[in-house]
Amino acid sequence: MDKVISIIQTALPVFLALFLGALCRSRGFLTRDGVDTLKKVVINITLPAVLLNAFATAEYSLAALILPAVMFLLCCVALILGKLIIRLSGMKSYLAPFLATGFEAGMLGYALFALLFPKESISAFALPDIGQTLFVFTLFKILISGKTDFKAIGKDMATTPILWAVLIGVLIGATGLYGELKIWGVAGILDSATSFVSAPTAMIILLTVGYDLVIREIPWRKTAGLIGMRLLVAAVLFGIVVLLNRTVLDGMFFEGAAILMFILPPPYVIPVFADDPQERVQISAALSAMTLMTVILFAVLTVIVGMQ
Repeated sequence: MDKVISIIQTALPVFLALFLGALCRSRGFLTRDGVDTLKKVVINITLPAVLLNAFATAEYSLAALILPAVMFLLCCVALILGKLIIRLSGMKSYLAPFLATGFEAGMLGYALFALLFPKESISAFALPDIGQTLFVFTLFKILISGKTDFKAIGKDMATTPILWAVLIGVLIGATGLYGELKIWGVAGILDSATSFVSAPTAMIILLTVGYDLVIREIPWRKTAGLIGMRLLVAAVLFGIVVLLNRTVLDGMFFEGAAILMFILPPPYVIPVFADDPQERVQISAALSAMTLMTVILFAVLTVIVGMQ
């Protein structure tokens, strides 16, 4: 009975927040501009607070260098596999292969990780996310846009609060400053401030996801192949991680964080690069379907983790 209650405690907040987001859309409690503003609040304020504390309090080791690099390479592998699958399927879509790689960790992953693994340090998820974030801001953005404006890409990275939060958190943690703050008795001030700012992150993220998730508008027949591609690539990536983790990496990768990362939808920004309106609609529908897939797989993971 205790395990059942634990599963409900983990899964119920997710579905409740998604329902409330859908309710806000149907009742007109939130407008599209309002939802976009909430997303900006998460990306620019509450999520950076989560990451700053995670990296300030993390234990630094070789994993802090290796895991981001491994994740960057895995994203490259995913893109290659996506291009191969789309070519073999005969689908004519420039953007479809990009649905095989990149992970919407910022707008979904951290919220789900905190619910699924409340006793684990958020850095177990954040370290791999550094690698995929760098991939999305660099190689992914260059290839999907077809442009090589490195100055613009550098400006985007330099003005992203998430990356600055990671950098500041690493400086505080890796230099030993956080340990000194604990000795001085003031580390609690940093913890209290970041905890207070980051508290609504999960609720806001899931509320906005629920607002955008209009299931009845998803053309399931057209998007089924793209979902299958994403699942196949995710399975291959997880297999690679397990193999590396149990042979070369000596358990550096928290495999729970890996499987959660790989069930996340692709970056929500992909439709922005669609020049063809019809392709934009198709890619947006695929993202919605993959988000729903993430929620379903999260529920399955909740049961598996809860029964252990």
